[in-house]
Order: sequence, then C-alpha cells, then structure tokens
Amino acid sequence: MSPNDTLEDNLQPATAESAHDHEGHNHDHDHEGHDHDHAGHAHTHGPVLNPECTRELLLDVPADEVAKTYKSITANYKKYARIPGFRPGKVPESVVRRRFVEEIRKDVIDALLPERFNKGVADLGVRPVGQPQVTELTVEDGQPLHVKAVFEYVPEFSIDGYKEVKVEKPVAEVTEEEYKAEMQQLLESRATIEPVEEDRALVDGDWAQISFNGKVADDAEAEPVAGENSLVEVGGKETLEAFTEALRGAKAGQELKVEVTYPADYVDQKLANKTVAYELKVVAIKKRIMPELNDEFAKELGAYDSLADLEAKMREYLESRKKQGVEFETKERLYAAYADKFSFAVPESLVQEQIDARLERGMRTLAAQGMTPEQMRQLDFARLRTAQRDSSLLEVKAQLILDKIAQQEGITVEDEAVEKELQMASLQTREPVEELRARLTQNGALGRIREQLLRDKTANVLLERL
Repeated sequence: MSPNDTLEDNLQPATAESAHDHEGHNHDHDHEGHDHDHAGHAHTHGPVLNPECTRELLLDVPADEVAKTYKSITANYKKYARIPGFRPGKVPESVVRRRFVEEIRKDVIDALLPERFNKGVADLGVRPVGQPQVTELTVEDGQPLHVKAVFEYVPEFSIDGYKEVKVEKPVAEVTEEEYKAEMQQLLESRATIEPVEEDRALVDGDWAQISFNGKVADDAEAEPVAGENSLVEVGGKETLEAFTEALRGAKAGQELKVEVTYPADYVDQKLANKTVAYELKVVAIKKRIMPELNDEFAKELGAYDSLADLEAKMREYLESRKKQGVEFETKERLYAAYADKFSFAVPESLVQEQIDARLERGMRTLAAQGMTPEQMRQLDFARLRTAQRDSSLLEVKAQLILDKIAQQEGITVEDEAVEKELQMASLQTREPVEELRARLTQNGALGRIREQLLRDKTANVLLERL
C-alpha cells in the first residue's frame, strides 16, 4: 500500500459533514449510495485541483509519540494474531512486525493523523471539500512522522445584490394546440394495426410487413442485417427516407432492392455511418386503425367516467407538467444569471463529482433503454466528461450560491421533510427505515439529502419572488 493510498482512504477533512460538502449531488438524492461504476466502466479522472482554492497543510508528529503508537498497535496485533506454529498471544513481537508491517503502518497513520489534520484545517479557517492529496509522507517507528497534504476548499465570495437578479419567467398556460397534440398521441397509443384486405399498393401512413436481408458495404466481416416480419411505417417520422421511397407504391408479395446510408447519430451505433444494401420482400400491407374519441374510449382507459372527465384531467395533467417545466427552465436561467454575476473560484473536485453524478444518471437512462454493459464499455468516457464539464461547473456554482443565500436568509429544512424523503427511499429500496437511516448516515448521504432539500427550498423561495 502506497502512502497516497493510505491517506486517500483514511485521512478525512475537517468533519464528516464537511468531507461530503457539496458533493456531486443529483435530484435522485443518492438514496441507494451508487458507487459510480456502471457496466464495468469507472469514471476515472486525475487528481486535478484548482490552484485558486487549494491550500497546503504540513503536519509533524514527535518521534516518541510515533514510537508509543507503534508499540500500542503492535501489542494489539500480537494479542489477536493467528500465525501457524505459535499459540495465540505468544507470537514474538518481531514476527508480528514482519508479518503485519503494512497493516500496522496504516493503523498508526489512522491513529495519529486524522484528528491533527482536522485541527490543522480548522486553524486555517477554511471549509475543505473532496479528499486531500498527500505529496509527502514519512512514517517509521521511532522517527518523527511527517506529512504534507494539499486540499481544495470553498472560497469566501460575495452575493451582494442577489435579490436584484431577475430573469424572464415563461408563461405556463397550455395552448389548444398542445392539448390536441397530447390527445392525438393518446389515441395513437391505443391504435391497432390491421391487415389491408383490398389489393392495392402501399401509401404513406400504411405499415409494410417486410422480411429483409442486408449486406454492409466495405466491410466483409460484418454480419448480415436480417429480419422477418418487421413493420415499417411508410412516410413515418422514424422511418428512413430510403425505405419510404422504396416501399411507397409496392404491393404485397413484391421483392425490392434498396441501399440505405445510416446517419452518424443513428440509434443503433453498429449501423451508424454505414451503407447497407438490402433485399426485401413485402409480406403484407397493414394500416393503423384509430379508436373513436368518445365516452366508451375514456372508460376503457380505466380511470375516467366520461370523455369530459378524461379531457378535464388531461388538461390538469398538462398544466401541471408545463408548470414544472417552466419552473425548471426559470431556475436554470436564474442559476445562469447568478453564475454570471458572481465570479469566484470553484473547487475542481466538486466539478468532477458533479460530472460523475451526471454520467451516473446518463448510464441509468441508457440501461433502462436497453443498452448492454458491453455497449456501455465502448462509450468514449473522456469525451463525455469533457462535454459535461461546462454545465457541471455552472451547476456547482449555483449550488454554492444557493447555500450562501440560504445561510443569509436563515432558510432551513425541517426534520419532517428529511423524514419524508427517508420514507420514500425506504419504499423504493424495500429497506427498513431505521436500517436505511443508519446506512445513509454512515456514508454521508443523509447529510447530502438534507443539503439538496435545502437548495430546492431556497430555489423555490427565489422563484416565488419572480
């Protein structure tokens, strides 16, 4: 175990709460304590610190105290060591020291440094974030212990004039066009696909049932792209134009050839930017049958007494959804305005943690959409991290500003609000509340939940003032 490994794992800044201060939060509140390792990828990023908010701490422990600690810890190992050839408690000290040299060294560091580090940081009068990085470490029995560590901290900054910051708040009213579009989507979701009995050609809006076999151009090793009885909507939004042009006017039983070039952003990355020569057969022609919008349709959905009831509740739902969207958009504008007005250095460790949180959410979404672990491993995480950096920096700045505003205005989060979050998390994880509370308290997540609730509450106060 290297010196860096030892202190990275065991030397904690100021307090448990400070050590997790402003950690990369997300709106999931980290209920399940995810470890940032989806599908075998790790969000690895170098230990880069922002020199504008980095401090250095030197610690020295006298040789006699180091020797005393070594002796105490070695005696404890001797008492419990189980080594073949020796009775319990009778292992010679020299054997114990050789056998457990790294373990004893680590325990000595754990016993001597954390409390001194905490006091040293407190004496500097700053609030540390992230893990300290050890640049020098000397630990030897009978010799002074010496360590040099650098760490990031949240700098002091002013928010004078924050109440004067104003942004435009969009209208939250639902338009008639939006309502009609939502009702149309509802109808389409309940539509059925039925065979066309008459002898006619495919037209836009029809669904072609096809079997196909395709060869990827300029790639002899590529597997054929084949399928049976697939449905393709002629002229559909999700249908590539080459397929629509080939199928339009064709009849059931007809065989066709079509060459398709897939766009770079095609959902199936195995076909992105590829050209495929297809031979396909139209097995059948089908059409979508839309249900009638009436009382019977509303009752079939299960929760409505009539069409009027469905329409009223649909409008309520759309208004609520749009209000939430407007609030989110307005908050984002407000955060951007604050970040533009108040300039201060941001700890890089917080930015990287926020990038981790964003990638976590992204990986969960991709997994829910069916992306396999193997496909996830092929993603360019260096590029993804770079793409997320600017928005993550803005988000961290907004979090720090919200914390400052909450402190200045005396905004607090009631224990009942935290308890409600715990109850919800307990239902999601199927874990008893008290066990969940203990686990989240131990790993620092409970403090982060309270912190995020405070930020949400502060943001809502600011939004109401607009």
